[in-house]
Amino acid sequence: MIGRIMAVALVPLGLLAPMAARAAPEEIQVYLDEINRPGEVGLDVHINHVLSGDGTPDYPGAESSLHRLRITPEFSLGLTSTLELGAYLPLATVARDGVVRVDGFKFRLKYLAPHKDAGFYWGANLELGKVSRRLDINPYNGELKLIGGWRNGRWIVGFNGNIDFVVSGLQHDPITFELTSKLGYKVTPGLTLGVESYNGAGALRALGHFGSSEQTTFVAIDTHLGRFDINAGLGKGYGANADSTVLKFTIGVPIGRK
Repeated sequence: MIGRIMAVALVPLGLLAPMAARAAPEEIQVYLDEINRPGEVGLDVHINHVLSGDGTPDYPGAESSLHRLRITPEFSLGLTSTLELGAYLPLATVARDGVVRVDGFKFRLKYLAPHKDAGFYWGANLELGKVSRRLDINPYNGELKLIGGWRNGRWIVGFNGNIDFVVSGLQHDPITFELTSKLGYKVTPGLTLGVESYNGAGALRALGHFGSSEQTTFVAIDTHLGRFDINAGLGKGYGANADSTVLKFTIGVPIGRK
């Protein structure tokens, strides 16, 4: 299974060669204190696969997330020392029937306040995009991500407060809030072990409904494979989460780096 995931993960990289209840999203990541330098180009490939769970579709016309593979290249460009532009192109899925589909696009703008290598950091990220109705009954959506955390020596702590809202769609869902977090410990210069938690808190106007919201906790590692940065995690879904076991990767591709 892992071999199949890694093989499919190389598809978007190969394409670059000539050119240079809510199911698992296209990006499962806690934003920390990283930002591109001005003019620097970056590429992260996000991959996740739902290994087990409830395969019942969320609504008529929805695609079940069970055994679905999601592959999303995320391109980024440093605009200034504090601003970064990003594009998720394309949002791709491989359903359990083996059919590969392009299911949308998203754009983002991230701000990260000036900070030192050690100590507190903070910022924000605004994201807007369109996805296929197979993935969301409301295709046009946005998210404001509040970023905060602390880094010192071997420890890294990060928190994101995600405010999700519908821009346009068939179902006028309320604005919702999700709190995500990461605690990591650097075992060696090239290996960090950690725990990542993704916790839905319900509608923003009535927070605290954790039991009826989706929760996932991952055991994760951050390491390097040659010049590639690798984040890998195995997660357990609970609460209202239909995805029981999720495998996820974020692969940092060394383009624009010296």
